[in-house]
Amino acid sequence: MHIALIGIGNMGKPMGRNMIKAGHSVTGYDLQAEAVDYIVKQGGKAAASAVEAARDADIIMTMLPTSDHVRDVYLGDGELLNQVPAGVLFMDSSTISSSVTRDLAEEVKKRGSKMIDAPVSGGTHGAEAATLTFMVGGDAEDLERARPILEAMGRNIVHAGANGAGQTAKICNNMLSGICMVGCVEALALGAANGLDPKVLSEIMRTSSGTNFALQQLNPYPGVMENVPASRGYTGGFRTEFQLKDMRLAVQLANEARTLATLGEIACNFFALHCDAGYAKHDYSSIMLMMAPHLKADMPDAD
Repeated sequence: MHIALIGIGNMGKPMGRNMIKAGHSVTGYDLQAEAVDYIVKQGGKAAASAVEAARDADIIMTMLPTSDHVRDVYLGDGELLNQVPAGVLFMDSSTISSSVTRDLAEEVKKRGSKMIDAPVSGGTHGAEAATLTFMVGGDAEDLERARPILEAMGRNIVHAGANGAGQTAKICNNMLSGICMVGCVEALALGAANGLDPKVLSEIMRTSSGTNFALQQLNPYPGVMENVPASRGYTGGFRTEFQLKDMRLAVQLANEARTLATLGEIACNFFALHCDAGYAKHDYSSIMLMMAPHLKADMPDAD
């Protein structure tokens, strides 16, 4: 299958590599030349524009930071939707607004093509290991069309409902993930301040009722877990500015649906303050530094 991969970040790189390893043809486009070079080194092809990447593609996959970025690729200066033949399947694996997703799906449909939203969860570790979870919105037949490439990248592929449902599921998930991260760092900071070894406390909580993804896969306390951002100066991983973007999407969605997102809004404010403090590009687990500022001494370049 011929895939156009538009947007090759920390997640897109291993996802593109895994599609190539599974025997698919991948043509990549990104504003960063280094990202495109990575795909080429893995056996893929390079494109100088989104339109060029999409030429002859069976599936056009976007993996971009915000709703505006996705909308611009589809309908902006490049007019991607007007440059590809009818029948192409669009698959957006970004995390963006559910309403924007539905609007774009309608625009795609007007041009004789189909679209699914397929945001992912599992972080860079899951992307590397091809164990991601895909939350898919759109028609079931379109999910089946995309399944071969989804299975090259992920272990759990869930049909959440119509267009936009995948994004709604992802937004709910990331709100909970952000809340859990804030709770995790507060608990670890509290224990450490009272003389507990963070590694011992982490293991206690990991095997008790306080367990969560952060404790299991992304421990935020430096030195507790190997091969996670906290043990490499909070570099790589899922940037705090992206977590903040997702938390804001969740708060917005809650307001639209007239439901409460009290803890979500509090966590959102924490991530906003952390970004303002200079950690927008660091992994979102770096919020540990807000709760335990003495750890900053080990991060001379953190500011």
